Amino acid sequence: MHYTQSEKMEIIRLVEASDLGVSRTLKELKVNRATFYSWYKAYRDSGFDGLARKRTQRKPAWNSISPEDRDKVVEISLEKPELSPREVAWTITDQYRYYISESSVYRILKANGLIAPASFMLMSASDSFHDQTNRPNQMWQTDFTYFKIHGWGWYYLSTVLDDYSRYIVNWRLCSSMKAKDVQMTIDEALLKTGIAEDNRPKLLSDNGACYISKSLSEYLDNLNIKHVRGRPLHPQTQGKIERYHRSMKNVVKLENYFSPGQLEAKMEEFVQHYNYHRYHESLQNLTPAEVYFGREKQKMKARKSIKKQTLMARKTLNQKLALN
Repeated sequence: MHYTQSEKMEIIRLVEASDLGVSRTLKELKVNRATFYSWYKAYRDSGFDGLARKRTQRKPAWNSISPEDRDKVVEISLEKPELSPREVAWTITDQYRYYISESSVYRILKANGLIAPASFMLMSASDSFHDQTNRPNQMWQTDFTYFKIHGWGWYYLSTVLDDYSRYIVNWRLCSSMKAKDVQMTIDEALLKTGIAEDNRPKLLSDNGACYISKSLSEYLDNLNIKHVRGRPLHPQTQGKIERYHRSMKNVVKLENYFSPGQLEAKMEEFVQHYNYHRYHESLQNLTPAEVYFGREKQKMKARKSIKKQTLMARKTLNQKLALN
């Protein structure tokens, strides 16, 4: 129980005027003797002001983040406003070789008014196929999405995404959504990857007309590619490529396009960023390219080392500050 200055002063006056003696009076008042004598000493030394509750000065934690590093978090966030707090944290770790947790970045940005409220809510749903992949090029997901180009009409984006790493293997901007467009997208993907015929990935798609056509079925059989289609009325089966489409459109659709070439240039820029620079939460905050090309173990080892060195340096700095 905490007593105010006035309450402490009243207790001292009661004890001084009591005929019962100090111990019995304090027992009746349910005040500890040691506590009372510390009050009494403070009162004799400093009067009424000495009875004020002392504010304890907290020592900085051994892993406190320095003001300079806090300013750096704010600076990077202002330079790259498109990055989430999670992405800012891993950008600092990977590019500046200084570890800072996602939660710390969030708190720093929130304290500086740099956390924007969510503009929409994500619905929880399964986004994976029941056969889980355990390596790149084991299964590819493919799908179409569409864009309207001013003066040109509707164009359709055909994409092949690696299920394991979420790496965009290939994409094509098409004027139609036919089996031949799917075939050309897959032909280019196979040419880029150089996958041998006896090790071809499975292909996962929905049940669109182009994907259930006889010509596509014959084409895939000739390439030794097993075709798996998602359950009708259950788009979450292709959840990874659906999420990619959503992320891509949130950026690409911010601009208007007046020719297919303009849209292709923007798509090239976005795919490059998505594959090689965008940290993916479900990939341990690695990029799709790092996982696809097998660099994840090397990257995680480097991050572990950076974290260890940062915490040691931070501890040393805060211990020095505590001694000053």
